[in-house]
Amino acid sequence: MPGAGRVWWSAVRPATLAASVAPVLAGTAVAIHQGGARWGAGIAALVVALAMQLGVNFANDYSDHVRGADASRVGPLRAASSGVVSPAQVRLAAIAAFALAAIVGVALSLAVDWRLLFVGAACLLAGWLYTGGPRPYGYLGLGEVFVFVFFGLVATVGTAYVETGRVTTLAVLMGCGIGFLATAILVLNNLRDIETDEAAGKRTLATLIGRGPTRVLLLVLVCAAFAVPIVIFTTGLASVTVMAMHFGIPIASMPVRTAFATTSPPKLVQALKRMASAELAYALLFTLGILL
Repeated sequence: MPGAGRVWWSAVRPATLAASVAPVLAGTAVAIHQGGARWGAGIAALVVALAMQLGVNFANDYSDHVRGADASRVGPLRAASSGVVSPAQVRLAAIAAFALAAIVGVALSLAVDWRLLFVGAACLLAGWLYTGGPRPYGYLGLGEVFVFVFFGLVATVGTAYVETGRVTTLAVLMGCGIGFLATAILVLNNLRDIETDEAAGKRTLATLIGRGPTRVLLLVLVCAAFAVPIVIFTTGLASVTVMAMHFGIPIASMPVRTAFATTSPPKLVQALKRMASAELAYALLFTLGILL
């Protein structure tokens, strides 16, 4: 029987935290390019993003247990279904994480622009209803849309906005690029779980369209992410930034090859972790290109 510490660490899903760090890093790089970053606002945005990611992870863990979707799980250990910690504790952890995101988000919104309160409310509502509520949209094949919008566009553009007070084409384009790779992480997750999700009646996009089209979607997402720097170049960004970002292609191509080559859940878990690394590398390379 695993210890409580190991169970909670698994529930955190550390590989997915790159989906929180990457957009904040990219948004801050955009702010630097536009004349300077507000580091206090950037750190607050990072806290909000990480708390939101933890809240979604814990809420998903709890909701999947309640709905029986973890009965034959092949992926990493889930806390609520582990028998080590109670489902109520996992639910409380989700509420606490969302509460932290709300508190810091409210303070940041009031300091920058009160209209951001509406954006924050939408993020919290979307995070909880992803797998919670009477009709969770994560069970209706809409999880990829949620990840692209909130962990791509909103997180990246929002970070740039709280640091500069502006929404620019560069921020939106980078939000799309980050969103494509964040979505690819979820696609790999759902590809790994496709059989068990089908058995549990969990309707992810992968279960709706099948393994073959899901693999093609993964490839399209990664290709789209690395097409973004080319589009950015046409807006006048220095070519060194575009070249730097394309050094991430080998990192992102490895999990795609794994997805096409195997159905082994352990190998797909490793592919998911590599895709998370690819997203973080994408943001780091963009930042490096901006600084150069």
